[in-house]
Amino acid sequence: MEYIGQNIKYLRKSKGLTQGELAKNIGVNRAMIGSYEENRAAPKLSVLQDISYFFDISIDALVKQKLWQESNNGILSDFISGDKLRIISTVVDKDDKELITNVPIQASAGYTIGYSDPSFIEELPHFSLPLVELSKERTYRVFQINGDSMEPVKSGTYIICEYLANWEEIYDGKSYILISKNDGIVYKRLYNKINETGEIILKSDNPEYDPYTLKAEEVFEVWKALGFISFSLPEPDDLNISKLHNMILGMKNDIDKLKK
Repeated sequence: MEYIGQNIKYLRKSKGLTQGELAKNIGVNRAMIGSYEENRAAPKLSVLQDISYFFDISIDALVKQKLWQESNNGILSDFISGDKLRIISTVVDKDDKELITNVPIQASAGYTIGYSDPSFIEELPHFSLPLVELSKERTYRVFQINGDSMEPVKSGTYIICEYLANWEEIYDGKSYILISKNDGIVYKRLYNKINETGEIILKSDNPEYDPYTLKAEEVFEVWKALGFISFSLPEPDDLNISKLHNMILGMKNDIDKLKK
């Protein structure tokens, strides 16, 4: 049982949970989580079973393996491929058909915390789309984006997404919705460096925003963008001004590089 405390702490942090949030999910009080992590107390078998089920990992691995030292190979690799430590909650209709969950802007902050909580997901709006492009065998979600970093796609647009379980299938330059602890919900073009550096590069379509990186362990979910629904129709003049603006910014960047 000597590894159990560090393992619980590692697993909890890998999901971005506080001690109180983990305690609530497995049915104990926050002080008990602290005592487990500090090796002041050992979890009962029933609690070990709850922890094992919640993190989708065997009790044997929880007790005997140094999971925090395996994060760069076994555990993290399983997480990236969608085989371990990933929980996705969905809602079905009366015929047991999966519905599409809508995450509006006002629910974005809550989603970062409650993305794996069935009760939170059930409270969000749900609907179905009778489109041949959407498979009945896959999970879809709609996220309303906020901000101008991906213009010409406007703030307030709803992005239709497909759940991506295996992050090694992120294709460079394609657009995705990414959920992370510090950034929340972001809509970006991604560049996959997971197998090289363990990171994902995020790039905006709006050249005013610089690219940045996130480590894979900081990411909760990745959703592949398929299309969008918008109630902000572009005007012809807006399109021309936007193109001209981007051209000027591009020329400015090129000139700055030449000066250097």
